[in-house]
Amino acid sequence: MFKVVESFVSINGESTHAGELAVFVRFKGCNLNCSYCDTKWANEPNAEYKSMSVNEICELVKNTGVKNVTLTGGEPLLQDNIQNLIEKLILQGNRVEIETNGSISLKKFALLKNRPVFTMDYKLPSSNMEKYIGLENFAFLNEHDTVKFVSGSIEDLKKAEEIIEKYNLTQKCNVYISPVFGKINPADIVDFMIKRNLNGVRLQLQLHKFIWEPDRRGV
Repeated sequence: MFKVVESFVSINGESTHAGELAVFVRFKGCNLNCSYCDTKWANEPNAEYKSMSVNEICELVKNTGVKNVTLTGGEPLLQDNIQNLIEKLILQGNRVEIETNGSISLKKFALLKNRPVFTMDYKLPSSNMEKYIGLENFAFLNEHDTVKFVSGSIEDLKKAEEIIEKYNLTQKCNVYISPVFGKINPADIVDFMIKRNLNGVRLQLQLHKFIWEPDRRGV
């Protein structure tokens, strides 16, 4: 059984399918505590949740008629046997995207016969969680996956550039830089990208935070 704190249909606010409809299934709990986390409520020990089986989640998704599925959290890969849910959703005809914080090994999920798409965070210094990132995960990414650098300062951007170059990420996967909402001007990120010739890197704004109130749930 999976601890689901919310599920809803909206547009993908980020990643390669930004702007497309998606079914979001958000799970309870996270092993990190980022300074800028916008879903802390889902990680609280007393957060309310609904226990749902693989079949119940698959039926929920099927009934929406939407084919993109985003499994998020919290940290979805903490859920026991989530690989069973991933595979069944894909066999059902869905594109399954995992939003992961980068601290959990992707190996067994990347080797699934029915493989999901990963949007993996690299936690930059301002998150206070950088030391937990599993750098070995870069080896399991492909051209369908994304590494996302959520940046709140110029120092963060410098570290993002260092990691992108060191691990040759633009040759492996999609690479996005997103601002910590309200902490850095997106124009400053663009200026940094221009000055450093960050070819193959994309600036991405969280669409849902511009369409609705930034703290609104269920969007």
